Formats: sequence, C-alpha cells, structure tokens
Amino acid sequence: MAYTPAILVTFVLLSWLTPPLCSWASGRDDSYVLDACSVTRYQDLCIHSLASYSNIAKKDPSKWARAGVSVTIGETKNTTRYLVALKKRNRLKGRNRMALFDCLEVFQDTLDNLHKSLGVLRKLSDEIFDAQMEDITTWMSTALTDEDTCLDGFGGQNGEQVKLLERKVTRVSYFTSNALALVAKLASDGP
Repeated sequence: MAYTPAILVTFVLLSWLTPPLCSWASGRDDSYVLDACSVTRYQDLCIHSLASYSNIAKKDPSKWARAGVSVTIGETKNTTRYLVALKKRNRLKGRNRMALFDCLEVFQDTLDNLHKSLGVLRKLSDEIFDAQMEDITTWMSTALTDEDTCLDGFGGQNGEQVKLLERKVTRVSYFTSNALALVAKLASDGP
C-alpha cells in the first residue's frame, strides 16, 4: 500500500498531537480522567484538557469539578482577550459590532460566574453542600446561557472574523458544558 505524502504528513502530525493513552508511556493513570470525563458531552475535549489532573484528582469528584471549572476559566479568559482585541481592531461594523459589544459583556458575566463557582468549590461544606451545589449549578448554567447569547447576536452573519469568533465561543461553551457535567456528578455523589 503506497502512502501519499499528504496522508503520511497527516498521520505523523496526528500521532504527534495525540497524547499517549498508555499510563506507562505518559507517567500517569489515565483511567482516572477517562472515568471522570465519561459523564461529559465532549469527552475527547475533556480528556485532553484534564489529563494532567489525573494523578491529583484520581477518583475525587470535587477535584475533577474544580479542574473542569479552572480549565474553563482559562479558555474563557483567552476568548475574552480575543474579543477585546477584535474590538480594538475595529474590523466588525454595524450589527456585528453591536453583537461584539454584547458578547464582551456576557463574557464578563461568564467569567464572574465561573470565578464564583470555583470559589465555592474550594470551600465546600457538608452542612450546606446542597445549597452550594445549587448555587454553582445555577452560575454554571448561566455561564452556558451567556455563551449562547453571544452566539445568537451573530446568527446568520458571514465573514471570516465572525466565523472565527463563533468557533472560539463555541469551544468555550464545550468547556463550560463539560465543567457543568463534572459539577453535576459531584452534586449527585455528595460531599
């Protein structure tokens, strides 16, 4: 079977970009992250973004929820920086520019909700666990709704900048969805 150069390059790149799944090769027990991410909607993204937490979180749903929210905060900050830079470049006009302003506002709300969630996750209490989990679930759900609201503002619009923005915001929503699933697992497992 002959390989074309493009197929060979693709195979080499994919093998280079894909982290090893064997615990002996990676130095960690990936069964922990596989188990934790089994409750998420975007499992591959979850596994790749949280694999480095395996040896720390192990089977602790609280640590996995904190890791999920922490990674989501990082992704949200990156996208917020992109939105700010896009605003400064002044490339979007008319409806898209107004949608960008709205998107920046809801992303600030998203960051606030994620930070509140992480703060509570860091100091969970057996006595008020259920109330804490209700608050966190509400904040995380609101963050996900805010991200959808951002995308709604660009509905039906075309252009390279709009499509890139939509991809970045959608990626953040995937991270948020995964973090929310990890929080829901913690809520169902209890303190």
